[in-house]
Amino acid sequence: MINFKKEISKQISNTIKIDENQLENYIEIPKDANNGDYAFPCFKLAKELKKSPQLIADEIKQKIELDEQIIEKVEVIGGYLNFYINKSKLIEEVLKEINEKKEEYGSSKEGNGKNIIVEYSSPNIAKEFHIGHLRTTLIGAALYSTYKYLGYNTIGINHLGDYGTQFGKMIEGYKRWGSEYNLEENPIENLTKLYIRINNLCKEDEKVLELCRENFKKLEEKDPYCVEIWNKFKTLSLKEFNKTYELLGVKFDSQNGEAFYADKTKEVIDLLKKSGKLEESQGAEIVDLSEKGMPPCIITKSNGSSIYATRDLAAILYRARTYDFDKCIYVVAYEQNLHFKQIFEVAKYLGLDKKYTDGLIHVPFGMVRLSTGRMSTREGNVVKVNDLLNEAIDRVKNIIEEKNPNMEEKEENAKKIGIGAVIFNSLSTTLIKDQIFDWDTILNFQGETGPYIQYIYVRTKSVIEKAGYIPDLENIDYALLEDKESYNVLKTIYNFNNILKQVIEKNETSFLARYLIELAQNYSNFYNENKIICDDKKIQDARVYLSYCVGNVLKIGAKLLGINMPNKM
Repeated sequence: MINFKKEISKQISNTIKIDENQLENYIEIPKDANNGDYAFPCFKLAKELKKSPQLIADEIKQKIELDEQIIEKVEVIGGYLNFYINKSKLIEEVLKEINEKKEEYGSSKEGNGKNIIVEYSSPNIAKEFHIGHLRTTLIGAALYSTYKYLGYNTIGINHLGDYGTQFGKMIEGYKRWGSEYNLEENPIENLTKLYIRINNLCKEDEKVLELCRENFKKLEEKDPYCVEIWNKFKTLSLKEFNKTYELLGVKFDSQNGEAFYADKTKEVIDLLKKSGKLEESQGAEIVDLSEKGMPPCIITKSNGSSIYATRDLAAILYRARTYDFDKCIYVVAYEQNLHFKQIFEVAKYLGLDKKYTDGLIHVPFGMVRLSTGRMSTREGNVVKVNDLLNEAIDRVKNIIEEKNPNMEEKEENAKKIGIGAVIFNSLSTTLIKDQIFDWDTILNFQGETGPYIQYIYVRTKSVIEKAGYIPDLENIDYALLEDKESYNVLKTIYNFNNILKQVIEKNETSFLARYLIELAQNYSNFYNENKIICDDKKIQDARVYLSYCVGNVLKIGAKLLGINMPNKM
């Protein structure tokens, strides 16, 4: 398709001799469609050209040579240049592109030859998979899908929390009370009870905590008994986690957790010693980061055990060598901001190419909190993801029974709608914001929600079913889609690829979620203002084809977020 922003930036560049790529980044889409399809704020150039924005705008308008096949006109309004695209050309570009690419509309090959690692989910073994883990899982899966859709070679990694002092605690708890818990039945629930019990005992008795630390040291040294119990915990946990991943439709290319890197930490220590950055502090080994305004990064504890920072550094080395990554993205809550700043800084001392250290990216997100306060596995006040998803499905079933009891595929549709509601709720707000977990908000099927997008998609399907056909593109009269409502829909569809680029530029899934709401609302306005199935075959063809295009894009965008579309609602 024609890149209209690029065309505009070229035209402006020809008049003021400033790089067109710089100018393209300044171009905006006006909130009010009456102010054109694109706007160029001349305020950005006032300092550089030493002129007022209004004068710059007037001079550009006088000099610019418009290709009226692409840009119909340009107007100056208060220091802005407002560009109006040739409607017929935009409509033609969108419809031809959808006709050609169909279910791959908006995809590209821009990422060819580039390797992107996305690390997400990463639950702790032997602990409940609760809604605190849900956001990283869903954000990461959506980023993974979007990068892949734009042609990047994407590697999804589930960096399991399967190592550390907590496993020393679990092993100690199992030694003491293992026979009291049936781990084959409700393994995570029973392991959580065991963890809470041993954790409480550790608070009361420092000697027990010391035994737990010794257990972990033995695990690091491959003590057969400790390794056997640890493997048991891991196998049972993964079996349970996979049930959740299956419900959510989430997959990974690697599930190498912390333990995988345990025997690779020695090289990290050796490289840091070689760099002269490793120093002793109170029996531990650290890298001093005071010059960077950060506390020291602990590399080994005073008892010689590695710490998760060391294992993260070992993972960076391994991933650079194994995957030759251009970006290594960590989708982890903002509470870990300092940790990632520290390890990204220390990674610079490992002798890696700058390409790799520059490609380390932390995507922080807000915590999910209960209305009563923060969740904690230790305190036992968590909401389990499987319970949440099954509750969502059951609530949708009740709504279906009440409003459409004869619906076909009730079970499957309830699953798609219920899980879709949960996914959209997690991804539609700016990621960095905290979320308060609230049933009524998650399952509110009115307004800007996942079920609303699904409802509009089903409406487009219904239009096509009533028509009984999808028209051929050569039968579409573009002029019949130049009315305000139709054109707003088509402009939104045109912007789809640009939105996907914004998602990966900012690693922000809410851009796509909000886009889908906008497209659904614009189609709803079109649907309410226009009779689609009518006596005039040419009008019907144009409007049915527009409905097909909307349904296609809604389905693609929802799938990238991890949401499946129902056939009926």
